[in-house]
Parts: sequence; C-alpha cells; structure tokens
Amino acid sequence: MDHFDYRAGYLAAENVPIRRIAETVGTPVYVYSTATLERHFRVFAAAVADLGALVCYAVKANGNLAVVRALARLGAGADVVSGGELQTALVAGVPAERIVFSGVGKSEEELAAAISAGVMQINVESEPELRLLNQVALAMGCRAPAAIRVNPDVDAHTHEKISTGLSENKFGIDWTAAPRLYARAAAMPGIRLNGVAVHIGSQLTCVEPFREAFHRVRDLVAMLRADGHSIDTLDLGGGLGIPYGNEDGPLPSPVDYAAAIRHALADLRCQLILEPGRLLVGNAGVLVTRVLYVKEGTARTFVIVDAAMNDLMRPALYDAFHHIVPERQPACGVVPRVVDVVGPICETSDTFAAERPLPPVVAGDLLVIRTAGAYGASMASSYNARPLAAEVMVSGDAFAVVRERETVADLLARQHLPPWFEWPTPATPAATPVAKSATSGADAQP
Repeated sequence: MDHFDYRAGYLAAENVPIRRIAETVGTPVYVYSTATLERHFRVFAAAVADLGALVCYAVKANGNLAVVRALARLGAGADVVSGGELQTALVAGVPAERIVFSGVGKSEEELAAAISAGVMQINVESEPELRLLNQVALAMGCRAPAAIRVNPDVDAHTHEKISTGLSENKFGIDWTAAPRLYARAAAMPGIRLNGVAVHIGSQLTCVEPFREAFHRVRDLVAMLRADGHSIDTLDLGGGLGIPYGNEDGPLPSPVDYAAAIRHALADLRCQLILEPGRLLVGNAGVLVTRVLYVKEGTARTFVIVDAAMNDLMRPALYDAFHHIVPERQPACGVVPRVVDVVGPICETSDTFAAERPLPPVVAGDLLVIRTAGAYGASMASSYNARPLAAEVMVSGDAFAVVRERETVADLLARQHLPPWFEWPTPATPAATPVAKSATSGADAQP
C-alpha cells in the first residue's frame, strides 16, 4: 500500500497534487510520501516485534537526509556502507549505538570514523579487513566492536547483479571457513568480536532462500559457541522483495519473513539485527517526468520524456520493470497505445519501458514512474552533463524540497582547467549563460 492515488482525475501524493509539485519545482522530480514511509516501517516493526530485533534501515536504498530522518524518528537504526552514509545517518539523528557499518571495501579512514563515532558493530568481510581494523583500533587505544559477515552459498533466486550470498560473490567469508577466522580474531587485542552477519541478496521474491541461509547461520553459531566464542548478535541483513507490477504471484510479507526467522533462530538468545531498505522506501517514492515528444518511428512509437537513465538507472542496469502511469487519470474506455518510454540520453539503454501499453499522451503531459523510492535518486549521476533531479517530500497537504535541483552551473563550478590552459575568450564559465527549459524546468530553482 502507498499514498499515491487519483483524486478528482489527477494523481496526488497524499493530499498534494503531483501537478502542483511539477509546476512549482520542475521535472524530473522525485516525490516521497512521509505517510507511506511511516506505514511501511510500522508494518515491518510490528511483524518482528516479538523477536526483539533492532531494525536498521539500509541507507544505500535512499540516502536522502529527510528520508533517513523520517525513519529515525520512528526508532530505526541504520545500516551504512560508506563514511558518507555514516555521516548521513548521524546528521539525520540516528544514534551511533544503533548504526551497523557494512561493506566489502571499507577504507582505513572509514574504519577509524566508525570507531570514533561509537557505532554498534562493524561487519568485517575479509581477513585483510579484520587485520586492518585491529591495527586501527589499537592505534586509537580501543577495541572495535565487530561481527564477521559469512557467505552461506545460498542462491537467492534474484537478479544476478544483486545476488550477494553465492560463493562466487565478492561478499563475506565462506561460511565453512568462518571458524578459522573467528579463532584468529579472538587473538587480536583490538577486536571485540561477538556477532555473525549474513546478507544473501536483494529483491527476494520467496522465503525459502532466507530459511536455508538462516539454518546455516544457526549451525555456524552452534559451532562457534562450541569453540568458546561468545555470539551475542545476529545481523540477518535485508532483501525482502516489493511489488513493482510485473510479479507472477504474491510476494512474501514481513509476517512470512518473521516466521522464517522465528523458526530457525528465535531460541539462540541473540540480539537480532534486520536491515530492510527497499521494503521501506521503494513504494514510498515516484519519479515525475514530462513528455517532450511523441515520435512515430517505423516500427515503434517513442514517448520521449525529460527524465533519463541518469535519474533512474534501474531499468538500464537491471532490466528492471517500473509501472508507469499518466498523471491525468485516463477516461473510462480509453484505448491504450503500445509505446516505448525513453529518455533523451544518447544510449539505447535509456529506456524506461519497451512495448508498454499506455494511454495516449502528448507533449507536455506528466508521467509518473512508480516504485522509484529505492535505488533511484541514490544511484543517480550527471551523465551527459545532466544535473541531478530535485527531491520533494510530502506530508498530508504540505510538501517541501528536500534536495535542491542541481544546475549546469553547479556542475561546471566543480571543474577547473589546468594552469597551462587559458580560458577561451570572451566567454568564461561564470559568464556563460545556462539556458533554462520552460518545458522541463531542468535548471529551475525550487
């Protein structure tokens, strides 16, 4: 369930018409619903309440400060995978003792920042990282709280690019080799090792891979405890899938996910850590874009919009499906046309939908790309010198810009010629006018 519905013939985010946001802020623009964020968190938290689990939002799904703050206000912790995400979580008000630092390639500076901040746990993913963490902690005169991420070699049956739990994936330590590394960690004076972490992938559409992974974790915990290790925390990652609109059947719910955890792990007397990301924010966001042209090709009809793959990478990167709807509610009985919805970037992969039935549209109409709250803005780039889109948050009948739209001037201001070049005359970057599009509002300020 989300809070994007047609009202009086036009799509609204909660009580705010999408058209009003587009007219005020320009397009493309991401729009997030506070009510949907809050509902998704509460539904998930209620499903796992009896497990006493700490729910740490996976910031990589959407690192907008307002999104992280909305969840932190409800008691969410944070799962971070970079120094930047760590700072985002802290600024958003997530207590350090509710932050878990994951990631396969943490730098020395990032490890030091995590220790200095006082995070709950650092999930170590390799023996070299463990040695470095030990060195950093000793240099800082402390012991670093750590868990080792194990790779259970479980097929998550998800897209190959978001699978993380197979032996050929780069993540974690092979679960059969973990006891050896725990023994080495126990001898390191800078490490306080007391947990096991696991994460098998993203957008899982069935519970069985979770069950298999959790049972392997259970066996591992038994072995480690038999070896004399104290295992007090179990970080089970995230990965529960959400509906994008092209699923073959119903997806598992948070209740189903909690039941799998309860069956395998509830009696281990560990602090459980869960890391939902997409599940909380995916359906809470949409990408609003404006039609630039409708181009009649020889074999296809192309609806060319002002959003592009730099704004929403998932279709190009994963062949991902996103439901696309017109902002104006189609009249009853209207006959859809089969079209390709594409962006203006010079790549054939800049395609949001291929051969998709869509109500007829014309230049100037608004389209809304649904379920864009996760891995949308967080994966965006400035490819083709396209400024990052604005981001807006809605609450009831109010909305606010929570990330200002970049301008071309912003992009150029961060670039410099080397001293052996001279600026061409008479123009300079500061004096060169940056055109504003009346159609897209690409450089409009909110």
